[in-house]
Amino acid sequence: MSFDVEQLDRFVLIGAAVTLLAILAVRLSSRAGLPSLLIYLLMGVALGESGIGIGFEDAELAHSLGFAALLLILAEGGLTTNWREAKPSMRLGASLATLGIGVSVAIMAVGGHYVLGLPWELAILLGAVCSPTDAAAVFSVLRVVPLPQRLVGSLEAESGLNDAPTVVLVTLISTGAVVEHGVFGTAGIIVFELVAGTAAGLAVGFGGAWVMRRVALPSSGLYPLAVLTLTLLAYGTASAVHASGFAAVYVSALVLGNSELPHRGATKSFAEGVAWLAQIGLFVMLGLLLSPGRITLSTVGTAILAGLILTFVARPISVAVSAVVQPLPWRELSFVSWAGLRGAVPIVLTTIPLAEGVDDAERLFDIVFVMVVVYTLLTGPTLPLVARVLKVARRSEPRDLDLEAAPLERVAADLLQITISPVSRLHGVEVGELRLPSGASVSLVIREGRTLVPESRTVLRHLDNLLVVTPRKQREACERRLREVSARGRLAQWLDD
Repeated sequence: MSFDVEQLDRFVLIGAAVTLLAILAVRLSSRAGLPSLLIYLLMGVALGESGIGIGFEDAELAHSLGFAALLLILAEGGLTTNWREAKPSMRLGASLATLGIGVSVAIMAVGGHYVLGLPWELAILLGAVCSPTDAAAVFSVLRVVPLPQRLVGSLEAESGLNDAPTVVLVTLISTGAVVEHGVFGTAGIIVFELVAGTAAGLAVGFGGAWVMRRVALPSSGLYPLAVLTLTLLAYGTASAVHASGFAAVYVSALVLGNSELPHRGATKSFAEGVAWLAQIGLFVMLGLLLSPGRITLSTVGTAILAGLILTFVARPISVAVSAVVQPLPWRELSFVSWAGLRGAVPIVLTTIPLAEGVDDAERLFDIVFVMVVVYTLLTGPTLPLVARVLKVARRSEPRDLDLEAAPLERVAADLLQITISPVSRLHGVEVGELRLPSGASVSLVIREGRTLVPESRTVLRHLDNLLVVTPRKQREACERRLREVSARGRLAQWLDD
């Protein structure tokens, strides 16, 4: 018994230390423009057999834990996605997640077989696991690049939707079902799973929102827990009818996150914290699963060649084909192509053939691991530069106006906290000249640590912090007006007209 207690104590000590270091690493990675996943993966390698010596080789357990973490990450992505902003870009995002995946898999499979010399099964698996983008990797980097909403929405929708078809495809290939059902049969299974999974997600999402609006829970802390549990219920419901649980989770979370539910702000904050914890655990675990002793020059060379094919051939062609449903200027399509970052998803998908005992599955895991690290280091830090070169960055958007919101549930309003940046043209504008929508008002100005109750003639200054109360129905118009004045000054409305 004492041995078990000592093991538990040691696990708690190491786990807490690793989690705290990982949380602190978020600040470092955001400043460097790198996805934090790289630091987490390296932490896992350092803890593994070639570092501290913690052994972990259970592919089935890694597969199960990896999928559980992906569910939580997808749920957070859906809950925090603004449907009003994402809707105009949903066609391109859905096309990238389906048609684009198919094109990318085909190109990677051909390149893997004829260029890299891999057997057909391994080449197709390589294409399938490498084609989806990773939401955590994409948006940890895009936070520092202000982009038009249509680009952000497309990348967000793609990374949220493309897990579902690739999980189904990799599972069918790894279990030999593709040979059994043939190409058309496999395509039919994928379509059924996606459609049925989406239907399950919609049913649980709308049904759960209806219940949450009418139930009175005894504690506000139970609402975030209930909403996150509903997304997992969607996964279980879809899986019970052999549909895509990943599609169900994302769709149900999207519905719940955009419904008028009690304590929405707390729910989204809770989901974000849980998703960060899932990411940390997932990436550290995948780093533990790697055996650095297996990495040879041949593995590195294969990974670099595979990454070249993916980055400069498969991804651009798949983006161009997908854009048929929603054409964009070539500059924006080029940026979407470069911003297709891979992260935990490709590595997690390789645990499926590992768990199924596919020949050379360990080699596939090593190739994908090296490729993700190398090309994330290549593409992640260069995204701001690429955005400027392609002229897709929007300098006048969120950077000039730092805006946060908190819900005021009892009066159906939101409290906006505004920070006027040193380059904002809100400087010198009087509060009365803001002309905010009806019902919205600036309730407090915080300047150099002092609080001011503003009047209509109060002049705003750089670095002021404003507290703005707005009815929830007017929030979008209020934010839009503040951003217009921040970008163009007090005459923004007339200049736009």
